[in-house]
Amino acid sequence: MSEHSARSASEEPAPVVTRANLRTYLADAARKQQLVTPLFDLIAPRYDRFTRVFSYGLDARWKDELIRWIARDVGTQQVEGLDVACGTGDLAFRTALAVPTARVRGIDVSEQMLEIARSRLTQALHGRVTFSAGDLARLDAPPASVDVVTAGYAIRNAPDPRAALGEIARVLRPGGRLYVLEFFRPEPAIWRALYLGYLRVAGAAVGWLWHRAPAAYEYIAVSISQFVSCEEFAAWLRDAGFHVTAVQPKLRGGVALVAAVRR
Repeated sequence: MSEHSARSASEEPAPVVTRANLRTYLADAARKQQLVTPLFDLIAPRYDRFTRVFSYGLDARWKDELIRWIARDVGTQQVEGLDVACGTGDLAFRTALAVPTARVRGIDVSEQMLEIARSRLTQALHGRVTFSAGDLARLDAPPASVDVVTAGYAIRNAPDPRAALGEIARVLRPGGRLYVLEFFRPEPAIWRALYLGYLRVAGAAVGWLWHRAPAAYEYIAVSISQFVSCEEFAAWLRDAGFHVTAVQPKLRGGVALVAAVRR
């Protein structure tokens, strides 16, 4: 799910997540993270269950497909991997299991997400998978130091998604690879209205039942409506210095898998 920036002490207190402030905060890059970080802390305990239920099990299949791309492209190379906005660690774990030579660091600004990710770490992956607090907008990695970056439901949540892509490009070595699984804004108008309408209504219902906070999952539809299509995202990648090698739309463009190589 994930690119959450750290909050500084000078920023105003985190808002209560409500329908009234969703669009206002998400449209303002300077305030967006103040909404996103506490929201992910709130949903962390049920995040994995939500992604399975809400996607009717498709989330796991999409991630499996993305991991097959990684295993195919990387082969037996030694790999330094970075899973940005890692959430509960799904892509970090899957990458390490699929590529036995990989070492993967997952970063997120949600401490609740990181706590769950660390609890899932098995003995077999100790030393190869680590988790730490980190900000997608300011990655704690030297330039050209990473071979593979994974981003699952992450870029859309960044305060400035295009700047986040630039930061990823900075830490990837030339020839390094980026793999993205993300929600996108479908281009066909009728499908877009149906898709976002379903996500809004179903998300609000689940948010109320699980957290007494309809906006907790209604956030997804609102954030997608303010994002771009997968085709526009591919153009962003090219502008950031990537060669796009694959775009695989799902749900008629509502979700897509994207692979790119750092030029």
